[in-house]
Amino acid sequence: MKAFIVSDSHDSLVGMRLAGIQGCLVHTSDEAFAAIDKALKLPDLAILAVTEKVAEMAPEVIQQLRERGDLPLVVEIPDRFGTKRGPDFLTRYVQEAIGVKM
Repeated sequence: MKAFIVSDSHDSLVGMRLAGIQGCLVHTSDEAFAAIDKALKLPDLAILAVTEKVAEMAPEVIQQLRERGDLPLVVEIPDRFGTKRGPDFLTRYVQEAIGVKM
C-alpha cells in the first residue's frame, strides 16, 4: 500500500519525497481536483495526504472521501508555517461527528 501527497507547497512536497512518498504540486482548484483524481486511480493507495490549503481548494471531494469510510485514508497536513486550525479542532471535530461534547 502506498501514500500520495497533493501539496500547494514545494517544501512540503520535497519533505514527503525525502520520506519516500510521491506526490504532486498544485496551485489552483482545477489542478487540485485533477491531482486528487490521479491519486485515486493508483491501485494500492492507502493514504492520501493533502495540505490544508489544498483541502480548502476541494472541500467537497475531501469531505466525500472521508464520509465514504473506505481507503484511502485522507489526512490533512499543515505546511511549514503551521496549522490554520484552532487549538480545539479535534474536540470540535468529534462533537460534530458523533454529537458528544467532551
